[in-house]
Amino acid sequence: MDVVQLSRIQFALTISFHFIFPSITIGLAGLIAMTETLRWRTKREVYDRMSVFLTKLFAVTFVIGVVSGIVMEFQFGTNWSTFSGYVGDIFGAPLAAEGVFAFFLESAFVGLILFGRDRVSSTVRWIAGLLVAFGTLMSAFWILVANSFMQTPAGYSCSPDPACGPTTTKLVLTDFWAAVFNPSTLERFFHTVSACYVAGSFFLMGISAWYVLRNRHLDVARLSLRMAIVIAFAGSGLMFVSGDFQTREVQANQPLKFAAMEGICKTENGAALTIIAVPPGQDCAANAGGIAVPNGLSLMSDLDPNGQIKGLDQEPDTSLWPPVATTFVGFHLMVAVGSLMLLLMLIGVFFLWRRSVETHRWWLRAAVLAIPLPILAIELGWMVAEVGRQPWIVQGLMKTTAGVSPGVSSTDVAVSLVGILVMYTLLFSLWLYSLGKEIARGPEPAPGAVGAVASTASAGGH
Repeated sequence: MDVVQLSRIQFALTISFHFIFPSITIGLAGLIAMTETLRWRTKREVYDRMSVFLTKLFAVTFVIGVVSGIVMEFQFGTNWSTFSGYVGDIFGAPLAAEGVFAFFLESAFVGLILFGRDRVSSTVRWIAGLLVAFGTLMSAFWILVANSFMQTPAGYSCSPDPACGPTTTKLVLTDFWAAVFNPSTLERFFHTVSACYVAGSFFLMGISAWYVLRNRHLDVARLSLRMAIVIAFAGSGLMFVSGDFQTREVQANQPLKFAAMEGICKTENGAALTIIAVPPGQDCAANAGGIAVPNGLSLMSDLDPNGQIKGLDQEPDTSLWPPVATTFVGFHLMVAVGSLMLLLMLIGVFFLWRRSVETHRWWLRAAVLAIPLPILAIELGWMVAEVGRQPWIVQGLMKTTAGVSPGVSSTDVAVSLVGILVMYTLLFSLWLYSLGKEIARGPEPAPGAVGAVASTASAGGH
């Protein structure tokens, strides 16, 4: 493999691994804020123990996310220095802001909840919980600002070539707010955050279901299970709504990506909505066939069953087409996983309404097994967003092949790739071990509970 392919593989590995942890912590931070609000308003100590338990899970995951994120950002300088120089004037502010929110705001107030909760007032602790959630949202926002600029650049000029031709060496920020709120920022932010809240809720729901199945920590587990089901159900619905808005944005601003996602090779009126099909080849000789809803795509996209959907044939230069099969399969798998999650939550909400969710052990087991599903959907969504933008690293301005570091060889990248694989394997094992210890220990027992100390010691040593 050449240096471009190896560098792309390395960055894909690091970001897909890193993305696991912010996905969970953003969702957990929202749950911490909700739990702290309930604790502050009701004064019930069970919410105090639930909040501390959630914060411990957050802290374990947050630490691994910070370490893996540092490795990811180093690659901008090591593997992609030409790209970094090209967009440095644009990326400096959002990446600095993300660092402030992630490393200072989140970590400081998580520490306050964990270690200073008995030394501050109830109101100060509640505010700390809100600020943890706010910090994660702002961290996500600024990262998505930078990534969305790569998808739909705005608020810039080119230097030294004002026409943004091949002699351009850097982009210059001319309108900060136009760059921040570029055409895809808000749609991508709301879709990503809703997906992360679902990930955090599924994470808590699975752990709570595990406790209920084993008849442990029931006072906390019952409350957290109900909360997680409600938030996961609402988030799953919001995820589909925000996903629809983002797909419309992609259709408007990245039509080749949209065509590849939907398997539309030839422009047509009354395009069908493909459900299951063999993906088109890279030559894209014909639109994807298979199980489809007639006129469904035109109806969803244009609110007209006979509306025109542009295919990849709108661009005669096939070298500018994204990888068709990968984009198509990634998008449809993401929708399939999301649909499975929504179905599980519809059943869960029905059982919750019937006050029987704890008696359906098959559903509780399914909830435990479903913990990774939102992460899988998020990873597939990221793959569609990034692969579907190819061959551009900055849409319409810089190709991926032009962004690599000129002084890095294939051997350099291959050796570092092996090292990263080893390190990430160790980090993931450490996360699972630490997480397992916290889950086995569980929430703190209720004050004065009979056998609380013995139960806690037994759980910790299990």
